[in-house]
Amino acid sequence: MLPFQLGLIDGPVHLVALGAHPDDIEIGCGGTLLKLAESVPELTAEFVIATGSALRLDEARRAAELFLPECEVTVTSAELPDGRLPSYWNETKELLEATARAAQIGSSRRPDLVLAPSRTDAHQDHRLIAELAPTVWRDHLVLHYEIPKWDGDISRPWLYVELTEEQLRDKIALLRKAYPSQVPHDWFDEEVFAGLARLRGMECRARYAEAFTTAKATLTW
Repeated sequence: MLPFQLGLIDGPVHLVALGAHPDDIEIGCGGTLLKLAESVPELTAEFVIATGSALRLDEARRAAELFLPECEVTVTSAELPDGRLPSYWNETKELLEATARAAQIGSSRRPDLVLAPSRTDAHQDHRLIAELAPTVWRDHLVLHYEIPKWDGDISRPWLYVELTEEQLRDKIALLRKAYPSQVPHDWFDEEVFAGLARLRGMECRARYAEAFTTAKATLTW
């Protein structure tokens, strides 16, 4: 399989990670976050989360620290109603636009990479964030991560980030540590997370992987 070089290792890197809910980002691409933290010395990040109670957002802030240790990370939320984001289209759009504007006026860095949910996600909150992301960050690389759920909406990705077994195990352990409120749910399960990672790893001839899609990218060498 031919590798696609992201080119994120020659200097400081700024990441913007978007989630409709606390835990979306870490479930969808927690292994990628761990890998970036290990391999990019000057990594900074902004987590932008549309919904969440005070308890859940406290978990999200803890998760950001755990998944990106020793990195400068901020967590922002509009605290919009869970499950109702399409009814709050303007507020959701403004949350993302405000993040982008901050980079334009110099109070934040221009992102080198934007992570967002999949545009084919069955959950309406995830899907709205996914649809809005490329309209806000038009000249950036936006990678869409996948979130396993009972809807059975897993699609066909075409970009993979290989994970070691240690990175996968760390991802699963940190998910449980960061989000104790979610542990009782039947979908918040080690076998679910490991099973999807093994499937995606098989597809890219690795042991484990996380998978992404993107609407547009430039191949350079």
